[in-house]
Amino acid sequence: MLQAVRLNRTLVPLLCLLAAAALCAAPGLCNADDAAQTTPPSPAAASAGRPAPPEWAKLEFEPDAYYTSLGLYLALTKTPIPHVGEQREKDLYLTLLSRAYAPRFLVLEGSVYPLPYLGTYIKEHDPSFYDNAQVTGSFNWVQAVTAGFEEPYAVSVFLGNVVDFSVPEDKASKGIGYSGLLYSKGTYNIKNNTLIRDDWWEMEWKVKGDRKTQDQKLSWSFRVGAKLHGNPDITDIYYLSFRRSRLDYRPKQDSIFNNSGFEYTVDFERGTFTPIRHYFYVDKKWPIGDWKMAFSLATGFVWESQKKYTGALAGETTGGQTQIILRPNIEF
Repeated sequence: MLQAVRLNRTLVPLLCLLAAAALCAAPGLCNADDAAQTTPPSPAAASAGRPAPPEWAKLEFEPDAYYTSLGLYLALTKTPIPHVGEQREKDLYLTLLSRAYAPRFLVLEGSVYPLPYLGTYIKEHDPSFYDNAQVTGSFNWVQAVTAGFEEPYAVSVFLGNVVDFSVPEDKASKGIGYSGLLYSKGTYNIKNNTLIRDDWWEMEWKVKGDRKTQDQKLSWSFRVGAKLHGNPDITDIYYLSFRRSRLDYRPKQDSIFNNSGFEYTVDFERGTFTPIRHYFYVDKKWPIGDWKMAFSLATGFVWESQKKYTGALAGETTGGQTQIILRPNIEF
């Protein structure tokens, strides 16, 4: 039988990250890019016609209803982040794959998943509201909105290479991509909006990037890795994942790829390589005028085999279970 854990222990890391995010949002603390653009080069560098020395550390804050992160980028060498400029989407992927050699950057990141975490809070502290969200026998809209995330928060260490995809002619453009190894760790697992104590860790190789210009926002992620659990009733896995998201404020041509996105992840049982989880969704975005924002709606499903959880966490069904995903969001 599922045992819901108390939330007060989990609020500590959550509040710490939110406090850090608030400090980061204060003027002058999280604007490393702006500082780099406004700080003039040293007299010696200017006289020699060379740019100022690159920053060795940079803080990045990314807010989102489903994934909010705060990362510290540390350069391991004096070589600046290579700038590759504007490229076609396919060439962006090839550029990152071609730079998968000796690591030159270290990234420390803390992340929280606000809405998935809120789903666990509602189920434990307001069960009547959660029960009233049960539209049909198999559809609970709180679970549908928060499905797909297996942990409430994580801390990560990335070691690899970083490239700059910003467009020099577009001062508002930002673009960064990286490829390398990522180690993540957490202390809880989420199953059906219930927090379960689980000291898990995972190691993955990933290629990830984000690029934003005046007319478009593009993000992508390709990763393969393994996730091991301290809770003996949660199955260890290998996984393969693909994600792509594109927001077009002013589409230049009609295309099915405009203002759309998808993610697909498959988990394999460690040892047998039997698929035990499929996670898939597609989304559509609707830009809102010239506000540089869009409303998005994702729909999909999560299928889990009965082998995903065993022992005290085993489900009642023998053929696995399927959870519908219905995920509204606002993107900036």
